[in-house]
Amino acid sequence: MAAPASAEQIRRVNTRYHDGAAADYDAKWGIDFGAVGREQVLGKLRKALGGPVPHFGRALEVGAGTGYFSLNLLRAGVVGAGVCTDIAPGMVAALRANARRLGVSVDTAVADAERLPFQDVSFDLVLGHAVLHHLPDLDRAFREFRRVLAPGGVVAFAGEPSRVGDRLAGYPKRAGAALAPLWRRAMRASEAAPGHADGGAVNHQLETQVDVHAFVPDELAGFARRAGFEQVRVTGEELLANWFGWTNRALEATAVPDEVPYAWKLYAYHGYLLLQKADARLLEGRLPARLFYNLMLSARRPAS
Repeated sequence: MAAPASAEQIRRVNTRYHDGAAADYDAKWGIDFGAVGREQVLGKLRKALGGPVPHFGRALEVGAGTGYFSLNLLRAGVVGAGVCTDIAPGMVAALRANARRLGVSVDTAVADAERLPFQDVSFDLVLGHAVLHHLPDLDRAFREFRRVLAPGGVVAFAGEPSRVGDRLAGYPKRAGAALAPLWRRAMRASEAAPGHADGGAVNHQLETQVDVHAFVPDELAGFARRAGFEQVRVTGEELLANWFGWTNRALEATAVPDEVPYAWKLYAYHGYLLLQKADARLLEGRLPARLFYNLMLSARRPAS
């Protein structure tokens, strides 16, 4: 039995994988910087905070990837000034390119979320999307989040896999992989090379090593509480939408992207958005947070 990976090994693998995946990351995950993307990001932040989204003067995003959250928040005027970090230089380069294309001013840095290169009390908001589950030392990371926040400042994280939701997502993933040959034949799409959307087959093999946590709500809340945060809140998001989304991603991952019919892409995209709304209206807030695929956390640094 292999020894568990060390924290430094986890950081190196995450850097290598996300560097290699950066070029195709937006296309792989359907990241949008238009009206739909802004509404999705604002909706997730609204759910995480449990109410209206206030204006934040200065925000720091950790593990910002290609800028999905921060660039949309800056364009929406919710954040006055933004700083984005990622451990992978390739992701930071892709984020800068997106910001230039969109005409958005944002500061960037290559940085480890557990060793933030910023002064104390520098930000009003620290946020992230689908990043905490990559960090080997979450207690250290949350202490850093608290350190760089001004008194009364807020942390908000979305897109973190729940332990139960992650297990449930295995079913549509396996179903999609099993149906992929029949689906490609129906779509008249060729089989793609393994790892084509992750920077190649060698880089794709690292994907199983970059996710080091799946959470239960109390565990996730515990990291914030131990770091000295108050008003800690953990909620769940997306159940039906993720079953639908993971099935389609498993299918599409096996095909040459340019050969997938546009009609299918529209169906997958709009179907996912429709089921997001169904989850929000019918299931979220009614079922336990642990059953959803994504967990969201918000908390506040004490004002004094």
